[in-house]
Amino acid sequence: MKSLLFAALAFTSSLTAQTVAGKLETLLLLPEPAVLRNNFSFSPEGAEKTVLTPAKELTDVPGIMAYSSEEFKQLGLSVATFTERAKKAADIRLASLKPHLVKDDAGKVLYAVYRSEKPLIASLLVAPSLPLIFESLFGSEVWVAIPDRHSLFIFPAKPEALEEFTADLADRFHNDPRAASSEIFSLKKDTPIRVVGSFMP
Repeated sequence: MKSLLFAALAFTSSLTAQTVAGKLETLLLLPEPAVLRNNFSFSPEGAEKTVLTPAKELTDVPGIMAYSSEEFKQLGLSVATFTERAKKAADIRLASLKPHLVKDDAGKVLYAVYRSEKPLIASLLVAPSLPLIFESLFGSEVWVAIPDRHSLFIFPAKPEALEEFTADLADRFHNDPRAASSEIFSLKKDTPIRVVGSFMP
């Protein structure tokens, strides 16, 4: 079944997150390794290796960048206010995308994946509507993995749903120079994001 993961990635490589009205997104929460933390970063509940950092979209490589202290002060927003606005912006972007559903031979959905050439996909982690989209498939709680900035994987909230794919997720995290997170996030309606584990050995 590991081949299903690679098939999904190839299939979804054509998906591109479109910025609303063609404008660069200025309200992003970038999941990144905790070692990259700045003064405005904060950690989701239970996170040991991941922070969320206020960021903006760029036209040039790497396509997204954390705000400097001076830039963030110029916004005139608190981190809390920025976070709430970033969640709403993520919901708007998420509504324009369709996930690819990966199934087993019997037709059962194993997981879903969003992927784009733009490095904004991982920031969809904070979209409040994300767990609701998959509630009918996976239940009220879903687990999410974001090994790099270009992909977001959604699984049923049970360890056995991920165990076959942890090695592939770990490879993606290790091999991407701009990795996002090695941790697994629990998402539920009206509940703060919470880390429940890691896909690393």
